[in-house]
Amino acid sequence: MRTRCVLWGWLLWTGAIFAADIPHLRRIGEHLHLFVENEPFLMLAGEVGNSAATELSYLEPAWPRFKQMQMNTVLVPVYWDLLEPEEGRFDFSQVDGLIEQARAHQMRLVLLWFGTWKNSMSCYAPAWVKQDWRRFERVRLKDGRTLEILSAFCPENLRADTAAFRALMRHLRQMDEKQQTVLMVQVENEVGMLEDAREWGRAANEAFAGPVPTELMDYLAGRKETLHPALRALWAKQGFRTSGTWQQVFGKGLETDEIFTAWHYGRYVQAVAAAGKAEYPLPMFVNAALNRPNKKPGEYPSGGPLPHLMDIWKAAAKDIDFLAPDIYFPNVAFWCEQYTRTDNPLFIPEIRKGPECGVQVFYAVGKHRAIGFSPFAIDTADEKTAAALGQAYAILGGLFGELTSSKEPPAMYGVLLDKEKSADNVQLGKYRIHIRHDYTWGWSGGDSNAYSWPQAGGLVAQVGPDTFWTAGQGIILTFQSANPNENVGILWIEEGQFQNGQWVRTRRLSGDESHQGRHVRLPMGEYGVQRFRLYCYQ
Repeated sequence: MRTRCVLWGWLLWTGAIFAADIPHLRRIGEHLHLFVENEPFLMLAGEVGNSAATELSYLEPAWPRFKQMQMNTVLVPVYWDLLEPEEGRFDFSQVDGLIEQARAHQMRLVLLWFGTWKNSMSCYAPAWVKQDWRRFERVRLKDGRTLEILSAFCPENLRADTAAFRALMRHLRQMDEKQQTVLMVQVENEVGMLEDAREWGRAANEAFAGPVPTELMDYLAGRKETLHPALRALWAKQGFRTSGTWQQVFGKGLETDEIFTAWHYGRYVQAVAAAGKAEYPLPMFVNAALNRPNKKPGEYPSGGPLPHLMDIWKAAAKDIDFLAPDIYFPNVAFWCEQYTRTDNPLFIPEIRKGPECGVQVFYAVGKHRAIGFSPFAIDTADEKTAAALGQAYAILGGLFGELTSSKEPPAMYGVLLDKEKSADNVQLGKYRIHIRHDYTWGWSGGDSNAYSWPQAGGLVAQVGPDTFWTAGQGIILTFQSANPNENVGILWIEEGQFQNGQWVRTRRLSGDESHQGRHVRLPMGEYGVQRFRLYCYQ
């Protein structure tokens, strides 16, 4: 199988062609990109529901629908309790069956390791772990209660999880290294501490009373000017101390408790990931349950790989290649910004499924060079969601085929618009491009007086001095020259579709379709892609 998504194909012009290798991240300029079989790969993905992969017969009917949605990758859980039903005895039938189903439908997989943590709880630990609570210690709260969460401070918990994950990765290498069906692995799921900001067991209290590890202090000191503002401000209040206890270095309060949790949970995940990578070094990531507004640590999963704790996690878990947001809040653009860094490519392993996912993926790819996008519970997507995602994924797959053949690396920009943010601007080359929500145009047909507007979005890419692509839904592009003495005109606009990777023009657009040469428009209601050329005149 050779599933080729050509996002960033032009990067191969650099000549950095590696020998045949397993899937990996490769830095080109400011961005990290996913390469599969030495070709750039964009994960046009979806994640199945938590229980969808427990029985292969349940998931089997969903694969044809995934293909109809133009997906090339499926995110599926691997469950510790099914993998190791008895201590030391491993059953890989679920994993093997998932890989065989994916291969049969020419799809790739991202595996989600549901080990110690799943949504911060330990519901997927095997029965032999759950029932032996003296050996496998639970989290203890400040008030003395225990929860059904394995403690990060118990060596036996870490040993058991590490052994299982190592066995999984060893098996993957044996079964899949040549065919590379599995692209990467998520280590645990939405790690964090619930109800309190930190653990209060004996070992946890001893660690909290002890010194902040030198490894963490060295990391922070070497990056003091670029740390997340919240973390830097907290440290600054203590005079940027480089040694001392957690409270001496960061102060007394829930914020310090959460930093302590982030470090120790990050170290736990690091140990699991390192053991797995020693067997098969696929890219590995950790996903975050985002912190809700006006909620305190513990009311949301404290210490998870959240934006204000990313520096702690980067220091603690060096074998984790990137941190990823699970986005269920409406301010998608904000969270994408938080997780896009030069040391952290954007991948959205979970996002609330709905028809708006179609415009959101154009934004994530165009603005942030996302390496993948994945609505959650895709196996239960309704028809409107499936249709929107299928149209968007089909366009993205074909469009980046065209960008691969471009003679120059394309500059690119993405927008996500609604009534509150109805316009955006970008300069590409000598052109200033103004992008507006379709409802801002008096002839759009939409109800501009509505309380809220449907999300609109898309991307625009420059593939030549005057030639551009745009794709998405519900956006209007107008143009200015960077030279105040020049005007900009539209030379031509094409709309079309991609068939077998080739651009097929369906018509030239002008007259009413371009507002008599005034704009390029992708109307609300259907996804589209257009190519156009500009020119300057006086």
